[in-house]
Amino acid sequence: MKKLLIIIALLPMFTFANTAEKLESAPIDPSDKASLQRGARTFVNNCLNCHSANYMRYNRLVDIGLTEKEIEENLLFAGKKVGDTMSVAMNPKDAKKWFGVTPPDLTVETRARGVDWFYAYMRGFYKDESTASGWNNVVFDKVAMPHVLYQLQGEQVLNHETHALELVKPGKLNPEEYNAFVADLTNYMAFMAEPAKQQRKSLGIWVLLFLGVLLVLVKKVKAAYWKDIK
Repeated sequence: MKKLLIIIALLPMFTFANTAEKLESAPIDPSDKASLQRGARTFVNNCLNCHSANYMRYNRLVDIGLTEKEIEENLLFAGKKVGDTMSVAMNPKDAKKWFGVTPPDLTVETRARGVDWFYAYMRGFYKDESTASGWNNVVFDKVAMPHVLYQLQGEQVLNHETHALELVKPGKLNPEEYNAFVADLTNYMAFMAEPAKQQRKSLGIWVLLFLGVLLVLVKKVKAAYWKDIK
């Protein structure tokens, strides 16, 4: 019985792993500050209307090259302050009434699901009249969220024979431009999930270099200490 419970608990992990293997790699670069800034602008203008990011403060955007003045002038609305968290004014009860579910907080979404999943999700919407919103998604079946970026991407339909998405109504951006647009958003979402990741990696390199130099010195000290003891 105990083994059965463990297997049941692990099934979602196995399912996600199998799905993730089929996903296209998200073309993101955590060191590209221009991409991160474009992604932050997209997130504030399009995602922050419904989704909160309650564990992220606006002033962390200085880490991607923005000044506090730029943040205040371009990314703050409705009396927000640069030290505030990225919360939304929408009442959770109203959101659940409108969408059927409360829009989740997105602070660590890419960390929980993976950047490849999010990149595929934002490109995977297609028209489906059987759903309440009229939209569905190839990586999130019966998703409650409508396609908020359809004017940019256009309208897609799912070919049930090939299981491929087909663009039937072009949007303002061509497919390459839209993919780049979503890549910038994914890049920012990954930064938001772990703002200190790049700093940790940079610090880790210096620590490894220090340990390498220390190893050489320790070996020399050891050799000098033991040379007369044989």
